[in-house]
Amino acid sequence: MTPLRTLAASTPLTLLTVAALVAVLVAVAVKGFALTIFGALALYFVLWWTFLFAILPLGNAAEADPQRLVPGQDPGAPAAPRLREKALLTTLLAGTAFIAAILIFPLARL
Repeated sequence: MTPLRTLAASTPLTLLTVAALVAVLVAVAVKGFALTIFGALALYFVLWWTFLFAILPLGNAAEADPQRLVPGQDPGAPAAPRLREKALLTTLLAGTAFIAAILIFPLARL
């Protein structure tokens, strides 16, 4: 099992991992690059949601077995959306973009 799937095994573990990674990234931005806590969180928030919408459709496949469809379910809905894995992947990619942004752009006191 990959580390991503291990961390995505339960919702509390996924939320704890995401919160810990965000806390580390914000601490680095505040201490190392003179961003305000609010500015660092705002920048990360925008990056995280942007990456989430880019990652959400990856690897989705509609339910192939018509017997498994629930009445009222959209037939194009993903059979296994893997949202916890996608939240972790989004956090890692947004963190990479966040660090790149604070290294490249002069964002002190943002």
